[in-house]
Parts: sequence; C-alpha cells; structure tokens
Amino acid sequence: MNHETRAPEMDLASPSCHFTVLLSPTPRAARLARLLTTEQLRQWGLPLDTAPQIVAELATNAATHGRVPGRDFRLALHVVADTLRIEVTDARGDRLPRPGRPDGDAEGGRGLLLVDALAHRWGVVPGPLPRKTVWAEVRVGGAGAGHA
Repeated sequence: MNHETRAPEMDLASPSCHFTVLLSPTPRAARLARLLTTEQLRQWGLPLDTAPQIVAELATNAATHGRVPGRDFRLALHVVADTLRIEVTDARGDRLPRPGRPDGDAEGGRGLLLVDALAHRWGVVPGPLPRKTVWAEVRVGGAGAGHA
C-alpha cells in the first residue's frame, strides 16, 4: 500500500488541507478507506457525520465495479474553505456509475443513492483513460454545514 499524507499547516480558515492514499481494490481496502477517512477528519478537527459513509460507498464501488487486477484505487480528501471534497479514482473508466432503484429484496445497488442523499453534490469525471473519478462534496463548516 502506498500512503502519502500531508498534515495541514494551518486551521480550516487556511486555504486547504489534503490527504491521498492508494489502496488495493479489495473489500478490506474499502473498509480501510473509511477508517483512514475517519482518522484524517479527526486530525483536521472536522465532523465525522456523513463523510466516512460516503467514502465507504465510493470505495466499495471502486473495489467491486472499478476493479482491475494489479491496479489500485485512489482516495483523496481535500478541504477548501467550508467544503470537503472526496474523490475515489479507479481503473475502470469504461464503467460510469449510475444510481439505480434496486428491487426491494436486492442485497446491493443502493450505494449511490446513499451518496446522493448524504452529499451536498456529487458527480463523475471520466479519464484520463483508463480511469474515472467519482467525487462528492460535503459542507464541513460555516452557516451552511451539512446536507443541503
């Protein structure tokens, strides 16, 4: 596992904070992505309400649907002003995620519905080939904190 972090040099009033890690596309690494996010948010003094769940869903999708043997997925967290941007980049740019409505008894298929409910906004950026990045933004401070 490649791991790169940079501690914030100032508080959240500063321009930005960043965290990036490469993880193997496995269920275990998807769980690790959530734990690493929780710890990084604690270090930054940010609320732990929705971001770890969003990371869990996006990382699980990367490990399940974006998996290419021998290629890692990347989790990146960026804080700029009052917004946390979560980015998960995988090696399957040919598979763009679409939220769906699974059958009531289906065991999966609700991850992007949760992301849509928890994030202020989210989207997908294709490329550079063969990759794609699924991102979500959450407000973490100020008067507009939380889901809008």
